[in-house]
Amino acid sequence: MSEAHNTKVIPFLKWAGGKRWFADRHTDLLPKSYRRYLEPFLGGGAVYFAIAPNEGIVSDVNADLISTYEVIRDEPTSLASMLLEYHGRHCRDFYYEVRSNKPSDKVELAAWFIYLNRTCWNGLYRVNRYNEFNVPIGTKTDVTLSTDSFAVTSERLQSTVIKCCDFEETIDLAEKDDFIFVDPPYTVKHNMNGFVKYNDKIFSWSDQVRLRDAVVRATRRGALVMVTNANHQSIRELYADIGEHLPIKRASVLAASATFRANVEELAIRTWLG
Repeated sequence: MSEAHNTKVIPFLKWAGGKRWFADRHTDLLPKSYRRYLEPFLGGGAVYFAIAPNEGIVSDVNADLISTYEVIRDEPTSLASMLLEYHGRHCRDFYYEVRSNKPSDKVELAAWFIYLNRTCWNGLYRVNRYNEFNVPIGTKTDVTLSTDSFAVTSERLQSTVIKCCDFEETIDLAEKDDFIFVDPPYTVKHNMNGFVKYNDKIFSWSDQVRLRDAVVRATRRGALVMVTNANHQSIRELYADIGEHLPIKRASVLAASATFRANVEELAIRTWLG
């Protein structure tokens, strides 16, 4: 294993519903050993970077997100240089100019994506019905961060397959002794809650059912699966006969003021004996 692989990588994106808090406090709930790591809702990749698997498959349906990961893997130096330029030019007018001109070049697209993520309101990813990013400017002004380590992140990603696809396709690749970390949008039955609107594709209750079925299939093949989801009656019922249910607390980070960020209880479902 290389020295870079042993270096801690800080996720380079802030992501609604991200699992940095989980990676910081609850990795003891994950399996101690496994063959490959699979994650079908990659987002900011907090758990992936925290556990640094030797081999993995990660995916997301967000094509711009996946393209950005590919650029960090393949062209980290060019990306870092472009972000440094954006850092020097950042201001309100520049933000809205960049937001309204989505580039087609892959490296420029990755810089566009990371720049908007770091300077928009609360790091949200949201698009309108025309698939145009429409989050207003936020208060953060740092485009380059002291935690950026794109060269190390690039090396980390070399041993991982990166795919843009539906979650079911990735989960169905899992085999015996593989570990799948599943962190879907938190849609609950009869209530399209706030997490849905932060994704470019609606994640419906029927998708939750389809996800549960894919988890069951993977478990029958001998894969180890952890699902994180809303601790809601409909979710508990959906997974009623599947694995161990572990309530876990986190602080909500989506309120504008820290004063209103109450503790929220989520549910971790794991299919193996801890």
